[in-house]
Amino acid sequence: MPASQSRARARDRNNVLNRAEFLSLNQPPKGAPEPRSSTARKASGPSVQPPPAGDGARERRQSQQLPEEDCMQLNPSFKGIAFNSLLAIDICMSKRLGVCANRAASWASARSMVKLIGITGHGIPWIGGTILCLVKSSTLAGQEVLMNLLLALLLDIMTVAGVQKLIKRRGPYETSPGLLDYLTMDIYAFPAGHASRAAMVSKFFLSHLVLAVPLRVLLVLWAFCVGLSRVMIGRHHVTDVISGFVIGYFQFRLVELVWMSSNTCQMLISAW
Repeated sequence: MPASQSRARARDRNNVLNRAEFLSLNQPPKGAPEPRSSTARKASGPSVQPPPAGDGARERRQSQQLPEEDCMQLNPSFKGIAFNSLLAIDICMSKRLGVCANRAASWASARSMVKLIGITGHGIPWIGGTILCLVKSSTLAGQEVLMNLLLALLLDIMTVAGVQKLIKRRGPYETSPGLLDYLTMDIYAFPAGHASRAAMVSKFFLSHLVLAVPLRVLLVLWAFCVGLSRVMIGRHHVTDVISGFVIGYFQFRLVELVWMSSNTCQMLISAW
C-alpha cells in the first residue's frame, strides 16, 4: 500500500500539467457542464435553502431588463449616431464662432458693433418703421406693399415664438435675452428670429422693390451678416441661423400666397 502511494506521488510530480503555470489548463471552461460525479457529490452534500420567491422574481425582472438596455446603449441606430455627430459638429462650430460671446472672448472689443448689426434685424424696429411709413404713405401701391410687409413681420414673430416655445433649445453660451427679445418673445435659440426676419425682409424687398444691382447685393450681405452676428455673440447655434433663413423664405412664400389686394388694404387702413 505505501509503495503504491509513493508511485502515485511520483507520477503526479512528473506530470507536466500539475505545474503552476499549467494549472489553468486543468480547470473546466466557464459554462461547461459539470461531471456527473461532482454533481452527485453536490447532491449528497448539505442542502441549501432556496431564496425567497420575491427575490427570485425581482432578479428575473432585472435579468430581463438589463440585456435590452445594454443593447440600446452598445448598439445605437445609424440615425442616432448621425444625429449626435451633427449635433456635436454644430456645437463645436458655434463655440468657435462665438468670438464676441462675453468680455473675455477674443473679439470682445467688437461686441457692441456686432450687437448693433443684430439689432438691425430685430422685430420691434421693423414693425415700428413699417407702421410709420404706412402712416406717411400717400400712394395706394405703397400702402399695399407696406400692409403686406406688416403682415409678414407679424407672421414671423408669431411663428418664431411658437417654434421656440415648442423646442426650448438653449444657445451655445449662457447669455440672457435682452429687453427687446422679451418683447418679441425671442427667448430661446431655435430658430433664430433675427435670421428668419432678415431673410424674409430681404426676399420681400428683392421681389417688390426696383433696386440696382449693388443694392441687391448689399441686401443679401446684410441678411447674412445679421445671422452671423447672432452666432458671434453666442446667442444662437449655426443650425439655428440656417433654420431661421429657411423659415424666413417659407414665410415670404406664404405671404405671397395670401397677398392682400389694394382694396383689402384700404379697408383695413380705414378701419384702423
